[in-house]
Amino acid sequence: MKMHFSPAALVLLISALSSPTDAGKCPKMCSCDGAKLTVACISKNLTEVPPTVDEITLKLDLRNNNLRELPRGAFTHTPYLTHLNLQRCNIIIVSEGTFRTLGRVVSLNLAYNKIDVLYQESFDGLSSLKELHLDHNRIEEIQPGAFTQLGFLNMLGLTHNQLVYIPNMAFQGLNNIKWLRLSYNSLNNLAHEAFAGLFTLNRLSLDHNELQFFPTQTMNRLREVTRLDMSFNPMTYLGEESVSMAKLTHLYLDHMSLQDLSDQALSGAPQLSHLDLSHNQLRNLEPLLGPKELRSLNLTGNPSYCNCYMRPLRQWASVRRVKLLGACAGPPHLSDEPLQAVDPQKLRCRSRGETLKDEFEREDERSESALPTAKPKPKVKCPANCDCDADAQHATCEGRGHTKVPQGFPTKTQLLDLRSNHFHYLPANSFRGSGQVVSLHLEFCKIHEIEGGAFQGMKKLYYLYLSDNDLTSLEPEAFAGAPELTYLHLEGNRLVQFPGSALKLLPSLFVLHLERNAISKVEPSGLLSSVTPKLRELYLTNNTITSVAKGALDSAYLGILHLDSNQLTEMPTHALSEAASVEELSLSHNSIRWVGPNAFQPVSQSLKRLYMDQMGMEKMSQDALAGLGPGLRALTVRGNQLEELPDLSPLSGLEVVDLQDNPLLCDCSLLPLRRWIENITLEVIAICANPPEIRGQKVRDVKVFMSCPENVSPPDEKVVVVASGGLSKVKKPKPSLSKTPAVKAKAKAKLPKAAKKKPQKKPVSSNAKHSKKIL
Repeated sequence: MKMHFSPAALVLLISALSSPTDAGKCPKMCSCDGAKLTVACISKNLTEVPPTVDEITLKLDLRNNNLRELPRGAFTHTPYLTHLNLQRCNIIIVSEGTFRTLGRVVSLNLAYNKIDVLYQESFDGLSSLKELHLDHNRIEEIQPGAFTQLGFLNMLGLTHNQLVYIPNMAFQGLNNIKWLRLSYNSLNNLAHEAFAGLFTLNRLSLDHNELQFFPTQTMNRLREVTRLDMSFNPMTYLGEESVSMAKLTHLYLDHMSLQDLSDQALSGAPQLSHLDLSHNQLRNLEPLLGPKELRSLNLTGNPSYCNCYMRPLRQWASVRRVKLLGACAGPPHLSDEPLQAVDPQKLRCRSRGETLKDEFEREDERSESALPTAKPKPKVKCPANCDCDADAQHATCEGRGHTKVPQGFPTKTQLLDLRSNHFHYLPANSFRGSGQVVSLHLEFCKIHEIEGGAFQGMKKLYYLYLSDNDLTSLEPEAFAGAPELTYLHLEGNRLVQFPGSALKLLPSLFVLHLERNAISKVEPSGLLSSVTPKLRELYLTNNTITSVAKGALDSAYLGILHLDSNQLTEMPTHALSEAASVEELSLSHNSIRWVGPNAFQPVSQSLKRLYMDQMGMEKMSQDALAGLGPGLRALTVRGNQLEELPDLSPLSGLEVVDLQDNPLLCDCSLLPLRRWIENITLEVIAICANPPEIRGQKVRDVKVFMSCPENVSPPDEKVVVVASGGLSKVKKPKPSLSKTPAVKAKAKAKLPKAAKKKPQKKPVSSNAKHSKKIL
């Protein structure tokens, strides 16, 4: 008897049969989810990676095992992994080639292991990696070239290790790094070129180290850093021009040993808006020269003596509208008076005798407070199953299984960490009594709905992390009550539309993360200029965007725009027409095969970094980069199908160039590129794919160009547009070559298909011969 199945039933049957939850597919002692393609083998005392994990697994969790060593090829049977968790596995050694088949992994967690050295080939193969967690290991050495394969890495965590020194070019290859975390090490020295090549770095954490002096020369290389944390380092003094970082907006120098600060120490940081000098030894401070955008100066916990020497600072803060945090430590009649509220007329110097008397009284108070009979500090009020630190003004309930937002945190709490709980739903007024909170973490809380007014009363909220939840939409009033919100993280949700209506209540929004959602279109309604007038950075990576409408990106301030890993098929030139301030544009991993003339003309005066890797690009017009000149610092077109390139000679300011993995046709039409390579000091890797006899050789080295006429006709003369499969191509007359065997062969017949294949990659030496490394 024949059985008949409907198409839907057949799909379900095939899915069930191929599910990794089958007994034969799921490793013993592990749990598998066939729907989500995840395998978890947590705390099973495993000594090796299970060899029977299903090939189609996307997420593999091996936490709390005893792997000790990761051998070469440990993950060859799971090539589709995107997330790999190897926390607390007693790993000591990561062998060369361990991850070589994991080209799709975006998150790798190796925290809480026993790794002591990062070798040159440790992370080879992780070409798509976005996050790498190496915190809480024993790392004391980073070998040259350890990170050269991690060109898409956004965040690198190296906190709680044993690093003492960072050598030159230690992080070479991190072309897209945004946040580098080096907190809680023993760093006492940084080489001048320690951070060379990190042109996209926005945030650097160096707190809790042993730096005794501000590493001025090292930091000068970091032109894009906006946030720098140097707190908890034993520095005692900052001299003139110590900080020269043009885009720095937030600087943390708290809990150090600063006794003095030159009024010109920050003269090279004109954009600085928030300066934290709390808990140092500063008795008084001169008005700061340089930072024209300063809005907040934190002097809490300093022995600020409010006499005539403090008056200039108080008057300067009043005129500049700088908010002063902290209180007077003396004289007695002004003790505990807030610096922001003290009347400048009261800041006067008294006679020498009275001043000495005040000093003696303060010394007596210090002595009394140090006596063993002093009363112990009162117990800090804190919700059940949470931890609160009154001194640090932090509170955390991370991963405690809460289903409702706990209530009753200390009123002075500034950082509230509630990540990895199970809230599902945030009702109105969820954070009563949290009016001082500056940073709120709600990642991985399974939130699928936020009621209007959920953040009501959070007037000082500056950072909100809602990453990796289940949001499909946002109510217009979702962020009501948090007008100062500046950094909003919504990546890793299921949003299908740009949440424009919900952003109208956020006039201060500066950075918006919407990566890894399901947004398919970017429309003019409810975007940027009318909704978020101050938006500077917009991240839309890994959505399903097929088009960006004209006017959708209108903004006078937008500086960073990431549209990579979407489904665009043509350049969004028209959409950029009113976004004339864009400095960084990423279009990599879209399907844009043709880049026409004047593609970047709307942003030609501002663009500094342009990324167009892995797009299947077959052709670039000779005028594709028209208008771009010395201002462009980075250009990458790696992994496309380009046989020719436009003239790059106008781009005299380039510091990063990546032309690798393109099937370049080395004939006289490529002569301008050859001449450009010869006339620059940068190392540019450009490989010939055709003609076959010189395949694999560098453009710089081949001799075919010696036969080219000195005056080659401009490639774009007498262009002929040829329609081919709906794709317009430009066919150009080739300059005549001398009759070499290669040219004769090409004239007789077309090249075989084999000649079109990409040349095999050659290993790149880890020894940088130039101060500017070009991939």
